[in-house]
Amino acid sequence: MPRTPDGPPPPPVVQRLRLRYAKRGRLRFSSHRDFQRALERALRRADVPMAYSAGFHPHPKISFANAAPTGTASEAEYVELALAERRDPDAVRAALDDSLPDGLDVLQVVDADAGALADRLEASEWLVVLPGADPAAVGEAVAAFLAGEVVEVERLTKNGPRALDARAPVESLAVEDGDPQGPTLRLVCRHVTPTVRPQEVLEALRLTTGFTPPRPAQATRLRQGPLRDGVVGDPLA
Repeated sequence: MPRTPDGPPPPPVVQRLRLRYAKRGRLRFSSHRDFQRALERALRRADVPMAYSAGFHPHPKISFANAAPTGTASEAEYVELALAERRDPDAVRAALDDSLPDGLDVLQVVDADAGALADRLEASEWLVVLPGADPAAVGEAVAAFLAGEVVEVERLTKNGPRALDARAPVESLAVEDGDPQGPTLRLVCRHVTPTVRPQEVLEALRLTTGFTPPRPAQATRLRQGPLRDGVVGDPLA
């Protein structure tokens, strides 16, 4: 006969909360697994009544959605929590923010409504600072990239190199001035499979025109959510 866990089943889910958090400063170098561990510790310290899975190895019901790549900052990361008791979203936000390290900042907590959170994350808007780059060279590279129909780059996966088109998912790409470090790129990129990252768009610029930033680029995800008329909206609205 199959074994069954001892004791009563875990309490049912009575509330789902959706969180938006930021990854800033040095914490942009934390991996997705690092954040998972930090969040689970913060949930225990904040005494959030999490719902747990059944089985021999129960774990808190946490759903992560489209985490930013390691090394990039973000103002728009999302998580959904399943709770076994109801809590005030604002109180959960404050308690979790106090329990997480500086640089992992909980910005918003709301009650979840119908539909999957991941389905609302259709695109991301990024700001990519190019320290020390020549604005004219950046503008020429962007124009050449946007004029192309397909710009393939190579991603190294666990199964070996994989080619992907960095041009097709790009909804818009524009050069902006105003940052004292150098010109910036404002990139709106649709979420496809596999997701194209800002670094791969920069690699596409290099392949198109030979443009390479003189110093490492600094990418920050400003928002992610539904895409309407080229604008990325709020998935928690």
